[in-house]
Amino acid sequence: MSDSLAPADPEVREFEATVESVDGRTVTLDETYFYPEGGGQPADRGQLGDATVVDVQSTPDAVVHTLESEPSFESGDTVTGVVDDDFRTYCMRAHTASHVLYGAGRRVLDDLGYGGFGITDEKVRVDFETSTDITDAVLVELERLVNRAVWDSHPVSWREVPVEEARADESVAFNTKTEEDVMADADSVRVVTVEGWDDAACGGTHVSNTSEIGPVSVLDRSNPGEGLTRVEFAVGPVGVERSATVHRIAREAASELGVAVDDVPDAVSRIADERDDLASQVASLRGEVITSRLASLDHVDRNGTTWRVGTLSEFDANAVGEAAKSLVDTGEADVVAVVGDGDAPFVVVASAGAVDAGEVVNDVTAAFGGGGGGSPSFAQGGGLGAPPAEVVGFLKDC
Repeated sequence: MSDSLAPADPEVREFEATVESVDGRTVTLDETYFYPEGGGQPADRGQLGDATVVDVQSTPDAVVHTLESEPSFESGDTVTGVVDDDFRTYCMRAHTASHVLYGAGRRVLDDLGYGGFGITDEKVRVDFETSTDITDAVLVELERLVNRAVWDSHPVSWREVPVEEARADESVAFNTKTEEDVMADADSVRVVTVEGWDDAACGGTHVSNTSEIGPVSVLDRSNPGEGLTRVEFAVGPVGVERSATVHRIAREAASELGVAVDDVPDAVSRIADERDDLASQVASLRGEVITSRLASLDHVDRNGTTWRVGTLSEFDANAVGEAAKSLVDTGEADVVAVVGDGDAPFVVVASAGAVDAGEVVNDVTAAFGGGGGGSPSFAQGGGLGAPPAEVVGFLKDC
């Protein structure tokens, strides 16, 4: 046989079949309820006779079961297949949840298209094509709608539909990378319907009612490329743990802030505003401190120009440079030359025009190594290989 019976009868977990071929660790049967990997859903796990099934793949001619080791049975034998109940149930719930999520997307996303989905042990993804920016608020709304659909217990069913009829039905979602390729030479397509919520072409296994999915927790979004937005979510134990973690974090934050959980956003916004105000005040005070320290640097009169030369610690080159340019602009000095007092000394030079700041920095780096550059009005260099005091002495004498 070339098709699995699992999509049509997903509740079957144990069956008997005749072995059609055995080739090392690969086996084909006259019929199988193991689901082969495809369409974003992983292959079933389980037992076939006395061997563990580690992979199931569909070929044009048969469903091929790969075993962990060579089996004891032979072609023509009757064997019992046992599908791993926990994993099949998880996949059914997760796959149906992806349809419910797409149905939620129909309600909040514009220009919606379906780019595919995938199931792993930890999470499920749905790739949306949409012009809507999927923000945090949109993620929360998608999660709310999905869980409401789960609670509302929508029946889930599937049926074969003629290909042209399915293509003509705008309510049927297609994954352009899988279902449409599969339909290229097919007369019909399998459409899964979440009653009153979503219709999609799909060959996977599903639960019969959304209430069987259980709680769904949206995890995050990302950009996988090709104009898609990927939304990841969790069902089952992982989803339950995720929801509990988010709840715990929210309550801890509320406790730390001294407010009710519902008031956390306002409290965080208030603290952010206070932080920004404090940051602005600190920046202003730092600027005043730097300016004050620059004003107290040694005065050096040379060739009719007034220089202020010295070292400055605890501030980076950019902050010192801005203050030096301001000091020159106010006319309090013709040239300000400052050396950073640290493990990697830097030099900053600002000039009112009588002296070329770039040339001064080039002279310093030529004498002490490092690199830098700039314009006649402002230049800076770094990586100097000499103590700051030695560089200051050079600047005073150059």
